Parts: sequence; structure tokens; C-alpha cells
Amino acid sequence: MNKEAILKNNLEYTLFSWSAQSGLNPINIERAKGVYIYDRDGKKYIDFSSQLMNVNIGHGHPKIAEAVAKQMSEVSYVYPGMATEPRGLLGKKLAEISPGSLKKTFFTNAGAEAIENAIKLARLYTGRHKIITRYRSFHGASYGAVSAGGDPRKFEVDRCAMPGVVHVEDPYCYRCSWSQEISSCKRECAAHVERVIKFEGPDSIAAILMEGESGSSGCIKYPPDYWKRMREIADRYGIVLIADEVMSGFGRCGQWFGIQNYDVEPDIIVMAKGLTSGYVPLGGIIVSEKICKAFDTKPLLLGLTYSAHAVGCAAALACLKVYEDENLIQNAREMGRYVDIEVEKMKLKHPSIGDFRNTALFGCIELVKNRTTKEPMAPWNATAKEMGVMTDVAAKIRELGMFTFVRWNYIFIAPPLTITKAEIDEGLAIISKAITLADRCVC
Repeated sequence: MNKEAILKNNLEYTLFSWSAQSGLNPINIERAKGVYIYDRDGKKYIDFSSQLMNVNIGHGHPKIAEAVAKQMSEVSYVYPGMATEPRGLLGKKLAEISPGSLKKTFFTNAGAEAIENAIKLARLYTGRHKIITRYRSFHGASYGAVSAGGDPRKFEVDRCAMPGVVHVEDPYCYRCSWSQEISSCKRECAAHVERVIKFEGPDSIAAILMEGESGSSGCIKYPPDYWKRMREIADRYGIVLIADEVMSGFGRCGQWFGIQNYDVEPDIIVMAKGLTSGYVPLGGIIVSEKICKAFDTKPLLLGLTYSAHAVGCAAALACLKVYEDENLIQNAREMGRYVDIEVEKMKLKHPSIGDFRNTALFGCIELVKNRTTKEPMAPWNATAKEMGVMTDVAAKIRELGMFTFVRWNYIFIAPPLTITKAEIDEGLAIISKAITLADRCVC
């Protein structure tokens, strides 16, 4: 089929996420390999966001295709009440790489479903109903998940939001809500969470749900002791602590899970994306032994037609082996340090760079009009008309041969964990050229 017919079919017969449907100009993909994707005109793009921060092992890895084909030749699908070899092996492997007493996994199809089931499980376990989450967060687009998040894309439908969600302020050190400096503050951000819990009634709070590391809201880095404070607060009031590792898991932050950088064991970890690196849809929640035991003698009221899908589990097992065999988590740490050094050099050249927040290969450049006032180059939740020069920055990045996310005043840097220094240089050079457009707006 020629490229025009492919594009026509896509535009006329499918709906595209988060977009007005007229005037779309999607990249018409032909193939992908490593850190690059190629359109049907032969143009190469360096993938600097691993698509949706999920293609962690890079594109086109043969080991996943081999594992999927082998599994499909044996058994493609059985109902979730049956045992399969890849299901058991994957559950065992996840228990081995997860912190502390996290042991048993309930498998879902993707991240939003995993969030939904984590919330449901916390409510079933505690008998409580309220969920504490952050305003600047994204947990998925299904009704429960989007209600739990604070992402403004939910505003059009939040009149039908899932009840019982209570949002709190973020530990956004670059734009501290309490006008403090991280080196001298008393962690008012953490104290604020506990105050809200007291206001809401501790006996009504089922869970605190937070991203292992902040993602699409701008990679807002937690103070080093913030997760420990959340653990202490949760323990004090008998609250389930849930780490959403959908984006930040599987090497993205230089550990199997982002929360491991803070030496904290949550009660539930939510996972997806890097679990299979996007090759096959799969998600899950891994749960502490304490919570699991509560359901030894009563039914676990969670269920999905495709839970623990044999092909998905086989793909995940192969993917986890790639992480280990190719030392990708170590490479993420090393390449992340290199990115940090190179972006610091870019700051000297570009006055519009206000802040850069990064953990291994999970980073975000924040552009501002003035470093002193920190006025953003585009406001939080900017409309298309309010994006200003950021629209030009995004267009220039694509024109120069890069796929990554430019959202409001953020440029994301989250390439596949296979990336090399030379490929990082290539990508940062493109971003640097695009940021030159924003530098003209600095005052």
C-alpha cells in the first residue's frame, strides 16, 4: 500500500488521542530500529522520548519478536483462571527485582487499568474510600485514573469524576508553593500532605498514590527525603502507599523502579510501559505480602479478560532479560550523568533554560522568559493560542529530525536506555537549535 493510502486510512477511519481531528499531520511510520524511527519518505527521526516513555530497550529488538512467536505457537490465550509457564515465571521475576516484601502481581493490559485496580485493591483492603494524589500528576486516561491525576486534560470530563480523590500540592522545588529553598526548608510540602489527611479524616484515607518519579507533568523531582516522609505518614495512619511506576519503572530512573532511588518500600507498585517496552500491551500491580494475605480466605474482586495474557507475559520475560543481558539500567545511569553535564553546558548558551530536572534518562528542560522571575515560556495548561514560541520550538524539533514531547514550556528528554553518547550529542544538538527560537523571547 502506498504512503498516501496509508495516511488516508488512518485519518478517515481512526481517531487520534488528545487532538482535534481535523488538520492532523501524523508522522507516517514505515520502520523503527534502535533509537530511530523512519517515515515513508525516508526521513529519520531520533526518538528522544522513547515514544510514550515506554520503548526502553529501543525499537526492533529481535528477542521480543522471537519470544512472542514461540509463545503463540504453544498457547496464545487461556482464561485468567488457568496457570501458564510465562505467567508464573514473570510473577517470580518481578518479585525478585521489586523492593522488600512485594511479591504477587495482578496483571492488567496497560497502565491506566493497573491504576484502577490498585485503587480498587486499596479500598477493598482498608475499607476506606479516599485517595490522596498530587495536582501535577498523570495516572492514565480512563475515568478512575484521570480522576486520580491532576492533569488538566481531565477538565472536560471531571464533572463525572470518580469520587473520593483528594489532591495535594506538589514538592515542586523550582516553583515552591511555600517560597522555600530545598537546602533550608522544613519540607512544608510533606507536612502539607499530613495536614490534608487530618482535615479529610485519616480513617477515610485508603491510599496515597504518587508517581515513583514525576513524568509528563514536568519531571518534578522530589526532595531526597520526600518519599520517606510519605512512608512515615502512611504508616502512622494505616494508609496504603502506592507508587505509580508506569513511566518511571524498568530502568528509566537508573533502578528497576524509581522509588528505589529513595530506599522506600511501597505497599503496591503500579507498572506497565517498560515492562514490555511497548512491544505488547501489558501492565500490572505488584502487592506486598501483608495485603496479599488479607485475601487468602476471601475473594479478590479484581478481574480482566486478558489478565496475565500468555503472549504478553512471554514478551515481558524476554524484555526483562534484555535489560539484564545488555546492562541497560547501568547504561541509563551513565548516559543520564552525561546528559546532565551536557545540558549544564547548554544553560550557558541558552538564557531561556530556567531549569533541568533529570533522573538517569527521565528528564525535562523547562524554558522561561526570565530566569529571575521564572515566568514560563508558556503557562501551565496552555491553550494552542497561549503556546506562543513553544509551538515554533516543537515544529523546529520535528523539522530537524527528532520525535519528543514539547508540552507547555517543557521539552522532554527520555530516550531509549540503549542510547550512546554520540546519539545524545545528536539529539541535544537538535534541541539546542530549537531553543534558539525561545532565546529571542527572553527579557
